[in-house]
Amino acid sequence: MSDAIEAQLDAIFAARDREDMQPTIDALLPVHTEHPEDPRVLYELGGAYDTAGDEATAIGFYERAMERGLAGDVRRRCWLQYGSTLRNLGRIDDSLRVFARARAEFPDSVALGAFEALTLHADGRPNTALASLLVLLAEHVDAPELDRYKPALRGNADHLASLDAGDDAAHAEVRQGPADGQLSI
Repeated sequence: MSDAIEAQLDAIFAARDREDMQPTIDALLPVHTEHPEDPRVLYELGGAYDTAGDEATAIGFYERAMERGLAGDVRRRCWLQYGSTLRNLGRIDDSLRVFARARAEFPDSVALGAFEALTLHADGRPNTALASLLVLLAEHVDAPELDRYKPALRGNADHLASLDAGDDAAHAEVRQGPADGQLSI
C-alpha cells in the first residue's frame, strides 16, 4: 500500500462520526473501487459498515482483508472486530474459533483477551469469562497495589475456570477449529 493511500485512509478515519457512518462509507467506497484487493482498504470499509450497524456486510470485508494478507497491528484489530462481530451476530462458535486463532497469533493482546471474554460470557460461561479477565489483570496490569495479590487473582481464576470445566471441555473442539488448524475466512 502506498503512503498516499495510507494517508487518505487515515484522514477518512479521523473525520468519521460514529453516530453517522454513511459519510465515512461514502468516502471509502471510491478508494475501494480503485483498490479492491488492498487489505487495509477492505478492513477499513468493513469497520465502517460494522460501526454503522451492518455487521453482515462487515464480515465479508473482514474475511477478504485477512485473505489478502492484512498484517501487523491492523491485522490484530481486524481479528478483534471480526470475532466481536461474529459474536454480535450470534455466531458464538465461529467467534470462539476466531479469538482462539487471534490469541495464538497475538498472545499478549489484552484487547483480544477482553473481547474473547465477552464471547465466553455470551457462550454461557461467565465463570470462564471472569477467570480470563482476572488472568489479564494479573499478567498485564502493572500497579504496585495489585502486585502482591497477583497469585490470588490467578488462584481465583483457576477456581472460576474449573466451575465451567464441563462446558470448556464441550467447547474445546470448537476453539481448536478444524483438524488442519485453518480457519476458513
